[in-house]
Amino acid sequence: MSTYITTTIPYVNARPHLGFALELVQADVLARHRRRTGAVRFQAGTDDNSLKNVLAAEAAGENVQEFVDRLAEEFVGLAKPLSLSVDDVIRTSRDPRHRAGVERLWRACADSGDLYRRHYEGLYCVGCEQFYGEGELIDGRCPEHGTVPQRVSEENWFFRLSRYAEKLHDLISSGELRIEPPERRNEVLSFIAGGLADFSVSRSTERARGWGIPVPDDPGQVIYVWWDALGNYITALGYGQDGADFRRWWAGDGRRVHLVGKGVLRFHAVYWPAMLLSAGLPLPDEILVHGYLTAGGQKISKSGGATVDPVALVREYGVDAVRWWLLREVPKAGDADFTVERLVARADDELANGLGNLVNRVVSMVHRYRDGVVPAREGRGELDEVCREAPALVGAALDDHDFRRATSAVWDIVDQANRHINRVRPWELAKAGDPRLDAVLAELVDACRAVAENLAPFLPDAADRVARQCAGDRLPPPSPVFRRLA
Repeated sequence: MSTYITTTIPYVNARPHLGFALELVQADVLARHRRRTGAVRFQAGTDDNSLKNVLAAEAAGENVQEFVDRLAEEFVGLAKPLSLSVDDVIRTSRDPRHRAGVERLWRACADSGDLYRRHYEGLYCVGCEQFYGEGELIDGRCPEHGTVPQRVSEENWFFRLSRYAEKLHDLISSGELRIEPPERRNEVLSFIAGGLADFSVSRSTERARGWGIPVPDDPGQVIYVWWDALGNYITALGYGQDGADFRRWWAGDGRRVHLVGKGVLRFHAVYWPAMLLSAGLPLPDEILVHGYLTAGGQKISKSGGATVDPVALVREYGVDAVRWWLLREVPKAGDADFTVERLVARADDELANGLGNLVNRVVSMVHRYRDGVVPAREGRGELDEVCREAPALVGAALDDHDFRRATSAVWDIVDQANRHINRVRPWELAKAGDPRLDAVLAELVDACRAVAENLAPFLPDAADRVARQCAGDRLPPPSPVFRRLA
């Protein structure tokens, strides 16, 4: 079965941070894993048409398009340092696919009678690009950014979200629209149960500083950035141009999977499905939600006080250490606090001392005792069961959006293989001329190969190094798989 996997598209008002790298890496793992059993399209992009971007450009004294282009390149450029297997990237201010698709989506919802104009006054957080009710604020401040929202009064276009409350509730509660983890599904159901109000889907051209996609047939209004941005999941497939990609990846029989942060859940699990229902289009199948990364208890963000540069981390500690920390430390539900010390400790303990040491010991023993020739395998071994079970355990964990559990299934092979070496003590078998040595070495080489195979979606670079160390009937000389970081 084919799978279409997307990440959210970030505002490009500042340089990328580690929190967004988490989402990219998670999506990459799912894409690499699901490519083993079917076709996959891994889609990413940048959200260029935001007032946040305009204000950031003004503060920097730069032309808006040039500012957006410069920062968008940094987000697109994350693919190489993070070893991402992204298939396509869409930029909402530059890609001709996008405007055509957004306009078509707007007209489809208008044809359903779900768009209308009215005067509106409300409290608007530029950071969220969202209106808030008084009851949603905390001490009069945005619950996400801690800022005091602006009071806005103007005439806008509105979308009839209220029309879709019952249908959305049924889709989510039945699991037809799957939201993971369950805490987030319950959060969405609670939000719907509280009543869905129609929401503003345009801004005056004046307030938008003339930046964004004009409302069709109403040039005095610009399409709301969230309407614009959510459309990227189908505009990137050529929705506005009757593209074959749209028919294959969205309108076909495959799975449609969104990875999102908890802060934008409402937009993806309520607004976006309602827009699709209005336009008569298929809905996503899965919305997989991750928490925040924090530093010192403060949310890591582009514009907040806490920020961590993923490219600098990779440059200093390597992509394997960064990906491994993100996949091993971040829980399925809840936030995770990042420190360099935790990253280094996890990499040294498990990658260098655990996996790296295992591969080096095994390859070295094959060279020392058998001139690098892997003995022929005969019969079953003690490690066969953990190696055989790993793929199913990894698959079940990833289907459950649990990256910790998935990596643990791989790590069980490493752990049991190291224990097996310490228990069997191949060096003593060699010294005694024990014929069981051949079976032990062959089994250990097979275990290392199983690690490489199962590790590939998580650490593709490291898995390749392990696989090359253990390839063929005659192994290459041992070389370090990982460097120690401390």
